[in-house]
Amino acid sequence: MAANIKTQSNLLSYLCSCALLSLTPFVSYANDDEKDVIVVTAVSAEDMLKQQLGASIITSQDIENNPPVNDLSDIIRKQPGVNLTGNSSSGARGNNRQIDIRGMGPENTLILIDGKPVTSRNSVRYGWSGERDTRGDSNWVPVEQVERIEILRGPSAARYGSGAAGGVVNIITKKPTNSWNGSVSLYTAIAQHSKYGDTKRVNLNLSGPLIQDTLSFRLYGNLNKTDSDEYGINNSDSVAGREGVRNKDLNGSFIWTIADNQYLTFDAGYSRQGNIYTGDTQNSTTPVDNTIPNLAKSGSETNRMYRQNYSLSYDSYWDFGEAKLTFQYDKTNNTRLKEGLTGRVEGAISSDLEFTTSRLKNYYLNGETIIPIEKGLNQSLTFGFEWAKQELDDPASASQADALDLISKTDSRAKTEAHTTSLYLEDNIEPVYGTNIIPGLRFDYHSEFGANFSPSLNFSQQLGQYFKLKAGIARAFKAPNLYQSNNGYLLLSRGNGCPLTAETGSCYLVGNDDLDPEISVNKEMGIEYKYEAWQASLTYFRNDYKNKIIAGQTILDEITVGTTKYNVTQWENSGKAVIQGLEGNVRMPIHDNLAWSTNMTYMIESKDKATGNPLSIIPKFTINSTLDWKINDDLSAFINWTQYGRQKPKQYSTRRGETINDLEVGSYAQFAIGANYQIMKNWRINGGIANLLDKQIYREAKGASTYNEPGRFYYLTTTVSF
Repeated sequence: MAANIKTQSNLLSYLCSCALLSLTPFVSYANDDEKDVIVVTAVSAEDMLKQQLGASIITSQDIENNPPVNDLSDIIRKQPGVNLTGNSSSGARGNNRQIDIRGMGPENTLILIDGKPVTSRNSVRYGWSGERDTRGDSNWVPVEQVERIEILRGPSAARYGSGAAGGVVNIITKKPTNSWNGSVSLYTAIAQHSKYGDTKRVNLNLSGPLIQDTLSFRLYGNLNKTDSDEYGINNSDSVAGREGVRNKDLNGSFIWTIADNQYLTFDAGYSRQGNIYTGDTQNSTTPVDNTIPNLAKSGSETNRMYRQNYSLSYDSYWDFGEAKLTFQYDKTNNTRLKEGLTGRVEGAISSDLEFTTSRLKNYYLNGETIIPIEKGLNQSLTFGFEWAKQELDDPASASQADALDLISKTDSRAKTEAHTTSLYLEDNIEPVYGTNIIPGLRFDYHSEFGANFSPSLNFSQQLGQYFKLKAGIARAFKAPNLYQSNNGYLLLSRGNGCPLTAETGSCYLVGNDDLDPEISVNKEMGIEYKYEAWQASLTYFRNDYKNKIIAGQTILDEITVGTTKYNVTQWENSGKAVIQGLEGNVRMPIHDNLAWSTNMTYMIESKDKATGNPLSIIPKFTINSTLDWKINDDLSAFINWTQYGRQKPKQYSTRRGETINDLEVGSYAQFAIGANYQIMKNWRINGGIANLLDKQIYREAKGASTYNEPGRFYYLTTTVSF
């Protein structure tokens, strides 16, 4: 099905296409005596996009100074425009919050590891409100193995294709080295209150040359455990605290230097994530009682995710530019206790306590050429292609199909697949010094949903010596996932999950292979100031969102099985939504060894135009402020303050039996302090106190009160290198 590109997107596509097609590729080749010289003088469009206002970077030093407790999302959430939330305004899945960029919801955040997509969460069943029982894909790389994290928001992220409408988080891992080195890190976080779970982590890595200047490798392993919160922490038998997490990781990377300008990299990894159950279900309606045989036990594992990944990358640098080719295969086995499929207790663990496994396989191929053009306009042209395929086998998702005669509505398939073929073209043009124009055009062809064009245009203009004006506009999209598009995927509601149009009876929600992709036109504009170590910026952003895929309100059919009436609905595209807000950054040196940095996000509006509800529950504003003090070459310290604005719940009911609760979460602050001390050349420790003032929030599963915020805890990391 060809994408329906409206007037605004057509115009943008035309402008970008004209800009690109008008370029004449004048390439300057080196002479015979210079064939081994790498001549890359221009900055690529991708690198230039990482300098736009909607981009930020977390360095390994940032992570060392303030290490996350378990998941990298703990530190990513402190960047502008980023929050942790569920994938809807329902409040379901409570404490399993994921990365949400600019209020677009976690499903519109694309996670990459070393530039390659990670989509293990797509193996987790998709519920009525768009929720999944998953922590997302930000926890596959151990904290100690991260070189940096790149966060791209809005127009800068559109180049990455489906799923990047909110933004992209690219986790860059540390690479093999040409000299032998290694380290052992031990981390512990101890909660002041025994009702919260402690964390213990050990990480080992070894890197060095197997053949000097030819073959090098890196190997690392990780064990990580965060205990669950105490059952009953929320003074309720049905509203659970945070479940625990067990992680095991083993990864290896090999780099073969074929020549001075050619490298072949092979990566392989195995990771396991298991939960420690504490009663949390989709809506926390199933109590825990360790004396009852047919209830899941507190402290047990009710779901496990196993991920294997293999990739082969070829990178080369020539006198005419740079060429890359990458292939990746990854497989995720999602094993968990069966979950109920019916309305009020959707997501609750079934009483038979049987495990079922869904299997997701991903194939990914990417090729890219970057050509700096030295004649005419100073520019760097990028040509690229991608091919991606997903295969999903989830028997539990189609388990209701055989119980209902939907002949024309379902084919009872547990297996489904889709592939996408993509071409993209982008350029970084510097017509005069201080002016950068970055046009781009991406074409995606989805095997089930046809063609989609994603044009983009970003711009940067130097204003005098210290100021820059930056702006961007891009059309981003998200193809329907394999649950939404599979006619064999069914959910059953006994009543409460039904649309408002279903006056009586139960309801089935059926997959739909005739959906349109979700579309977002993302815009941003702002100004940046730089003077020596002083930096400041202010950005306005707006996303106009349409075709969001929701559980349908339209009754397609009414059937009767025995004495029970069933209303049949399907996934459908809804109307429009708008998101707009402000992001700001300030960094200033107070003294030679003292620096203060602050970022803020203010949400002007986040609203579904049809229902009036927000797309996800996030704070009205967020402020992150840090004071860094470098006491001497070996000792540094920091204090951090984070202020979250009030969080308002959805205001309007969209499902039958849904109770609207006006409970808000008021504005609250958290403080943290820490220090980093290099005791000797090969021994470093850091420690600190998180949530210094012991601000605690208890989940009620009502209104916006959907998660627990743990109290004060103390952490310590020691790293010995060799």
